[in-house]
Amino acid sequence: MSHENLQRDEAAERSALIQTTSYDVSLDVRQAADPDGAGYPTRSIITFTAEPGSSTFLDFIGTVHSVLLNGRELRVKDVVDGARIRLDNLQAENQVTVNGTALYSRSGEGMHRFVDPADGQCYLYTQYEPADARRVFANFEQPDLKAVYTFHVMAPAHWQAASNGAETGRTLLTSDPATARWDFAPTEPMSTYITTVLAGPYFKAEDRWQATLDDGTSLDVPLALYCRASMADSFDTEELFRLTKQGLDFFNRLFDYPYPWGKYDQAFVPEYNLGAMENPGLVTFTESYVFTSRATDAQYQGRANTLMHEMAHMWFGDLVTMQWWDDLWLKESFADYMGTLGVDRATDWDTAWVNFANKRKAWAYVQDQLPTTHPIVADIPDLEAAKQNFDGITYAKGASVLKQLVAYVGFDAFIAGSRAYFRKHAYGNTSLADLLDALSAASGRDLAGWAQQWLQTSGISALSLGFMSPEAADDDGVLGGVAILQQATDPVTGREELRPHRLRVGAFNFDDDGALVRTDSYETDIVGDRTELPQLAGKPRPALLLLNDEDLTYAKVRLDPASEATVRSSLDRIADPMARALCWTALWNSARDGESPAARYVDAVAAFGPAETGIGVLLNVLDNAVTAVERYTPAVRRHAVRTSFLSTAAAEMDRARPGSDQQLAWARTLGTLSRHDDALLRRLKGLLEGTAPVAGLVVDAELRWHFWHALAANGEATEAELDAELAGDITASGRAGHATALAARPDPQVKAAAWKAAVQGNELSNQLLTATISGFTTAPAGLLEPYIEPYFACLREVWETRSIEIASRIVRGLYPLAQDLAECTEPADHPVINRTDGWLAANADAPRALRRIIIEQRSHLLRALTAQAAVVPSPAR
Repeated sequence: MSHENLQRDEAAERSALIQTTSYDVSLDVRQAADPDGAGYPTRSIITFTAEPGSSTFLDFIGTVHSVLLNGRELRVKDVVDGARIRLDNLQAENQVTVNGTALYSRSGEGMHRFVDPADGQCYLYTQYEPADARRVFANFEQPDLKAVYTFHVMAPAHWQAASNGAETGRTLLTSDPATARWDFAPTEPMSTYITTVLAGPYFKAEDRWQATLDDGTSLDVPLALYCRASMADSFDTEELFRLTKQGLDFFNRLFDYPYPWGKYDQAFVPEYNLGAMENPGLVTFTESYVFTSRATDAQYQGRANTLMHEMAHMWFGDLVTMQWWDDLWLKESFADYMGTLGVDRATDWDTAWVNFANKRKAWAYVQDQLPTTHPIVADIPDLEAAKQNFDGITYAKGASVLKQLVAYVGFDAFIAGSRAYFRKHAYGNTSLADLLDALSAASGRDLAGWAQQWLQTSGISALSLGFMSPEAADDDGVLGGVAILQQATDPVTGREELRPHRLRVGAFNFDDDGALVRTDSYETDIVGDRTELPQLAGKPRPALLLLNDEDLTYAKVRLDPASEATVRSSLDRIADPMARALCWTALWNSARDGESPAARYVDAVAAFGPAETGIGVLLNVLDNAVTAVERYTPAVRRHAVRTSFLSTAAAEMDRARPGSDQQLAWARTLGTLSRHDDALLRRLKGLLEGTAPVAGLVVDAELRWHFWHALAANGEATEAELDAELAGDITASGRAGHATALAARPDPQVKAAAWKAAVQGNELSNQLLTATISGFTTAPAGLLEPYIEPYFACLREVWETRSIEIASRIVRGLYPLAQDLAECTEPADHPVINRTDGWLAANADAPRALRRIIIEQRSHLLRALTAQAAVVPSPAR
């Protein structure tokens, strides 16, 4: 057995027997640049206590050469079983030394090795969450077995090396002067999954943050930034240091607990699977945040949000860590909330919560309507389930619910409870009960009921307004009785789960200049399925009544007919950015749910998108519009809807202020839509060749590959042309763009080669695998139909033979989502839905994580087919 999928009960049994004290880890990566070298020597010296006479196991995915337990050599073949090393007859105090060889990774799991196509240089970094430290060194891989770590790295002397602790020494080896050994300071107690090592010829910038806190505590934190040497010219270190200092100042004062990890390094690394990872003292980020091409203000703000999110983790998650992955939300929900709060309070941006409402919560709403939704406090029986739970529920719904909790108990009480939580549980592990105790004590409220309703149930509440007859208002335009209606069924249990909400209802009317402005706001607590709003009775009927004004709670909001009519005619006149974003969300939910035809949403984007000043909101609604066209519009209407919106995108690209974010947003949309339509390919060619430029629009590397993707998908790009483009952009992103465009060409042989490389080959790294899948799936349905059956046939083998990261990308990315609903048929009767159901029935014993992906993809397809079946509703009376 491989024993890679650690079970929760096994972890609990192990932590009841042992307690880890310290690790001394040595890694020898001096030969990393040799492409023929698949692995590297690794040594772990672990001290731990145990129940005398008991037995346990270590975790290690690699080749074990020797195991020394309490001075006694163990026979490797007797104690190694797959990914586990058996340790028997333990003493009260123990030391075990494991020597082995670990493998370099191309999947972003463990020690990832990347060779920069720009200059041939080799770069290494580690990524472990939830349990890939065992791919680098032998350890007890679970979050509640914290220990002190001391790392040593041998690497080429001209490289940089870094770890969680500060560098204490760098020594040239006398036996190999081209090699140096880096020694790093012991850390504070931490979990295995947040240890890290970085090595390579990275560019490094240094600074420091100093402050005196309110209690007189003086802090002096060394700062460093890393990126690949070939990206140094695009590395805006001054801005990143400025944001870092703003965040450290904000969180140190907010949490009233001095930053505990010594230095604060941030590394931007290639082919990263995540946005970032909160390794104490050395946070790693995707290098997509080093903007080598033109980026919008929303992208810069998104980067700042991620930076603040990871910094908040230094307290939520690193200082105090969940006991097991069931309580993953204890760190991720808080960091998601705090990341937005940090951008809002500590930086110059004033749209952080607007973007949170429009994009981040949208992710949660999508996830919470899948059959696989789960409570925020989830049931995580094993590591595979943990891997799949880094989702919109754990992050965005959790953060949204925390925002509701802040409205419920008050911000000051929330922060006071958090401070007490840090002080009591520093360097320890906690569960839900520990946090509730701290927040209840600070707020004076018993939060057990709140937690049960919000954290331990699934699904999303739907809120709407109910009116006394007549539906909207009396004949004289005065409101009669008004109530907020709540519908909430837990899709997991089937039970009605009516949650408490504190929210505001905004009343909006047209002012003398024609703008829709808030004229009244009514705050109320929602309890049960109906909450009366007596304060509205007898009031003149506003042009727009907006439930959840200011976005205090987590719920799907339905516009009443009169308010929807106002929004569909005057969305661009809503002056308040948050109110406007919430109305965009309401229109999108209506289209996603099949309550109104997707084309009506596209019409709204065409009509009001050009006036949208919030670039984050605009980017989101444009992405939604593309989905509405390609997935939610019935095939018989799609060409007409797409052609119309293509014309809008081109016109707005021309009309937008030269050089503006809006201009870039419309240009990107033009490129995306053109993957499926050849009407404006001549314009794209003119932009690429510079023969038909648009004033202010810089067609840089990223936009060029975006346009080449569209040309290739329409058969208007040869391999030679794509190779020539790559020759002028020999970068990691250029290589990915090239892979996508090559696989997008509408040629059966091209598709066959891409399928083989993705499913049967092992040569593609994580980044290039995703790029190839993206190109492969850009195709007319008929070209991909031959791969439907091979897809289902390969699922079990892919899952069993690939790492979970790579397998997940293949299973999710190649599911045949691009389907059309035939006329006079039901969505649930679609052949791909039936084939999916057949596979699920025949593979009831498949791993839960694999089944979860298939179930979710089926749900996305069924939603698209249902949206295609939507008809124009009857006019409201």
